[in-house]
Amino acid sequence: MPPSAASTEALPSTEPPAYPFARPDALTPCPHYAALREAQPVAPVRMPSGDLAHLVTGYEAVRTVLSDPRFSRSATLEPGAPRLAAAPQRFPSLPNLDGAEHARVRALVSREFTARRVASLRPRIQELTDGLLDDMSARGEAEGRSADLVEALAFPLPVRVICELLGVPLADQEQFTRWSAAFVATTGSSAEEMLAAQAGLRDYFSALFAEKRVRPGDDLLSALVQVRDGEQDRLSEQELVFLGVSLLVAGHETTVNQIGNSVLALLAHPEQPARTLTDPDAVPAAVEELLRLHLPGDETLLRIAVEDVELDGRLIRAGEAVLPSLGSGNRDAARFAEPDRLDLGRSVNAHLSFGHGIHYCLGSGLARAELQIALSTLFARFPTLRLAIPAEQVPRTSGRLITGVSSLPVAW
Repeated sequence: MPPSAASTEALPSTEPPAYPFARPDALTPCPHYAALREAQPVAPVRMPSGDLAHLVTGYEAVRTVLSDPRFSRSATLEPGAPRLAAAPQRFPSLPNLDGAEHARVRALVSREFTARRVASLRPRIQELTDGLLDDMSARGEAEGRSADLVEALAFPLPVRVICELLGVPLADQEQFTRWSAAFVATTGSSAEEMLAAQAGLRDYFSALFAEKRVRPGDDLLSALVQVRDGEQDRLSEQELVFLGVSLLVAGHETTVNQIGNSVLALLAHPEQPARTLTDPDAVPAAVEELLRLHLPGDETLLRIAVEDVELDGRLIRAGEAVLPSLGSGNRDAARFAEPDRLDLGRSVNAHLSFGHGIHYCLGSGLARAELQIALSTLFARFPTLRLAIPAEQVPRTSGRLITGVSSLPVAW
């Protein structure tokens, strides 16, 4: 039933604030979010594209946007639809599909990207982590026992893991990480750079899948080629290509930034990490709390309302854009006790950092495995690890939907 106009408001005529909001530092969220949760939990903002959107900041309302089919991802593909950044993303990737189309593609991927495949990767993730920390230790001895943690661990580990899982040549990382940065840009790249990155990734995966058809391997992309070629009525070539793009971009961008964010948060609270992250039983809960409080980005992907919806007392009209804020929902006092406090032993932690509903992160199991292994091994190997500069001076990436620290100077 349509909402009553008497009980709701549409987007106001006054000029809304510009989004994204600036952070005071790499650890602290913009204070606008807390103010909005209290006073205007569904608030108008002006996106970098110039289009308007409703920014949703309360936990329950964010869950609703993520799971209610009236808020659509596929509607963002329509010509003229509101968009977040200067360039649109109009291609049939898994995150851009809804309903039966999404279920069809996700079922095919889930058949190959299984919990068993992820579990089989844990020894390799441990091996890669050990090797990177060996290198960090050896180089650090020559550099006064100091290092850039992003360069030493946070960046190379997820990149190597996703390359091995998918069957993407590690030698191509410089090229695909450059495309990836523009692919997830909000204000950090021009429209031309964003479109060029989309085309570059599309052409790269088209060629890579062609190679997998000739010389298949024991990797996820080879398995998906076999699914595509054996069941052509269920997965188009374009869907296959952009499935590869989505898996590569999401598979390393989020975890790279989450490792950096997590280590910074732990080193900024030195009373907690050493004893918590060396206890195997305590590591999973600690990782969940770090995901809740210091996730790699404030918002998730834009949605479009496909009919009029009332949400937290505001009318969202059909065709209007909605930005659900995962980071703000994770700090909602209506859902979490002392929500701004890092509590590594938090026992109930239904955070939103992997999403909710049909678009719940396909790679959540892999991300958790990487984070648990990387963080526990790091603090076991370097129990005296500390920040080499004040936490408020740690540089942070900006202009991207997925964000984190750009470097993390540490010493031990």
